[in-house]
Amino acid sequence: MTDVKRRNTWQQTAVREALEREHGFINAQALHLRMANAGSTVSVATVYRALSRMAEDGEADVHIDTDGQQLFRACGSEAHHHHLICRRCGATVEISAPPVERWAREVAAEHGYTDETHVIDVIGLCPKCTAARAAQLR
Repeated sequence: MTDVKRRNTWQQTAVREALEREHGFINAQALHLRMANAGSTVSVATVYRALSRMAEDGEADVHIDTDGQQLFRACGSEAHHHHLICRRCGATVEISAPPVERWAREVAAEHGYTDETHVIDVIGLCPKCTAARAAQLR
């Protein structure tokens, strides 16, 4: 999270509130479309800037999908965490992973790196989508 005090505009508040209504990760264009469909006049460029700012300030989690596209989600935790993400419905669970934290520090130190940071997301099928898939296969 940044210590810089930034001015908060009505547009940034609108983007923050729209992101908080989402249940999983979403890209900037899809969020903009949902906002526009709800009557918002916030531009797509402003949505991109607001989401980037939220990510920098620790207010949004960022996930890079298999196409390299940035997806955003309102961050529910101030502590460092990782995610379980359903590849079918986008359901997301925040998880802590102490063994991963130790491994990242050790690997960084082993190679002389300091002030390391990392992002690890585990992608699979949530229980609901697993059950739906099993039902389809019957």
